[in-house]
Amino acid sequence: MAGYRKLGRNSNQRKALLRNQVTALLNHGKIVTTETKAKEIRKIAEKYIAMAVKEKDNFETVTVKAKVARKDKDGKRVKEEVNGKKVAVFDEVEKQIKKDSPSRLHARRQMNAFLYELTEVPTDASGKKKATKKINLADKLFDEIAPKYANRNGGYTRIVKIGPRKGDAAMEVLIELV
Repeated sequence: MAGYRKLGRNSNQRKALLRNQVTALLNHGKIVTTETKAKEIRKIAEKYIAMAVKEKDNFETVTVKAKVARKDKDGKRVKEEVNGKKVAVFDEVEKQIKKDSPSRLHARRQMNAFLYELTEVPTDASGKKKATKKINLADKLFDEIAPKYANRNGGYTRIVKIGPRKGDAAMEVLIELV
């Protein structure tokens, strides 16, 4: 007996489907899909949530100096003339950053290797590329999802049956984060 369901697809299609649905589940918190797909999604999603819970506090905060371009009231860089050339003006700023421990870094890289990159487009500025922003799901897992499940031993997802789908009578379910 196989250790996974084939879902009627070849391996690369199946992997892409599962990556897409796990990414959507972790981003939105719940998705509607068929029962067999949900059972496969649950395995993968719970693995990454457990990894995030285990490594959520495994970092140190470090102060670093960074050069940041000075900007005017419109958000454009301030430029100065030096030797006949216009050069941007930079200020040194101290920033607090999180430095991952090796095990947390490994977990982050495993998550980023599996989960798709997401780009969020606000509804009020749709069609404008500047308004988009990238969502890092590994950061979301460590900062938002893992603290909710810190004192929970597994069982991070719930599958609720909705009923048969109209077209092919496949059992549809709602899979959501508890």
